[in-house]
Amino acid sequence: MVEINEPDYRVSTDLNDFDLETIHQFISNSYWAKGIPLSTFKKAVDNSLCFSILEGESTQVGFARMVTDKATFAYLADVFILPEHRRRGVSQLLMESIMAHPDLQGLRRMLLATKDAHGLYQKFGFTQLASPEILMELWKPNIYQKN
Repeated sequence: MVEINEPDYRVSTDLNDFDLETIHQFISNSYWAKGIPLSTFKKAVDNSLCFSILEGESTQVGFARMVTDKATFAYLADVFILPEHRRRGVSQLLMESIMAHPDLQGLRRMLLATKDAHGLYQKFGFTQLASPEILMELWKPNIYQKN
């Protein structure tokens, strides 16, 4: 478990600190996982290295999830800060905590997908793909949508 404290916010990897209802509500309404069932999201959380950002002791204000083998590769997913806490340096604190986590050191590759936060991730060394031609995907963007 890792915990980093700032005057108003703290980052924790302790699942006991997570407000899964708040996190799921945000994620299930996001552009990247709209409609994700709680059971599916809970399984993703249980099988990932997750980061919770809290205001004070227990108010959930943000979240991020690393899908990783903790040796060679990690994929950053489900990152968010609640709108009322944006533009306060909270995303910076969250990313600093993620990048400093002991289980994420020495990895050969980290990936992420973002529609609108390139500037944030560039501050932490993320760039456009150097060789996009070597990557492939099986993409099902509407998998959680009910027909």
